[in-house]
Amino acid sequence: MEFSILLEYGWVLLLLVALEGLLAADNALVLAIMVKHLPEEERKKALFYGLAGAFVFRFASLFAISFLVDVWQVQAIGALYLLFIAINHIVRKLIFKQKESDVPKKEAKKTGFWGTVLKVELADIAFAVDSILAAVALAMTLPNTNLPAIGGMDGGKFLVIFAGGMIGLIIMRFAANLFVKLLHSRPGLEIAAFAIVGWVGVKLAVLTLGHEDIGVIPHDFAHSTEWKLIFYIVLLGIAASGWFFTKGKQEQAAS
Repeated sequence: MEFSILLEYGWVLLLLVALEGLLAADNALVLAIMVKHLPEEERKKALFYGLAGAFVFRFASLFAISFLVDVWQVQAIGALYLLFIAINHIVRKLIFKQKESDVPKKEAKKTGFWGTVLKVELADIAFAVDSILAAVALAMTLPNTNLPAIGGMDGGKFLVIFAGGMIGLIIMRFAANLFVKLLHSRPGLEIAAFAIVGWVGVKLAVLTLGHEDIGVIPHDFAHSTEWKLIFYIVLLGIAASGWFFTKGKQEQAAS
């Protein structure tokens, strides 16, 4: 495999890990609220069972979507979904000032162990859909490799998406506290993460509009170097804005 292709794949994997980390931290806060009412041992088991189920679901759904990824209707639905969750989250945060910690806790206290496991499982599945769609959109314009196809997708693309998803699960289970602290010190990163999800939705929309069966925009543009440069420059700009244009708690206290 050529060095330039390895470099591009490594760059996308790095982006996936960073995005998965920020989203996993936000998701971990939700899961922590769900299992908080359980004794410590049962809390750990509920999270473990939920994440184990999420692992199976991610692999199965990624294998399924690999056969459908070139269907423009699937691409269009994915683009609309990513744009919806990004806009919905940003509006709630900026306009309604709603936080995950504001979720009512009375219902959680009435839920038994297996009921809590089921809720964690459903939440993990919802999180998995978001991250898989974002990962697929990021990887779709990568060049094909000489690796054998897995499902209906190039082996290299499948592996980079799968690796990003698994690293996201590991972060959610073991390193979420580090990202939670990062989000507390730089709260703008959470908004930036969902803005990036929305921008990835735009990328998937461009891919859809450039599909050979649609032809609204030239097919070559969606896979061109120019569009890739535009996409990554804007993506880095969003990330930089989330970091530099929001003050951390210590900076706010100092001012």
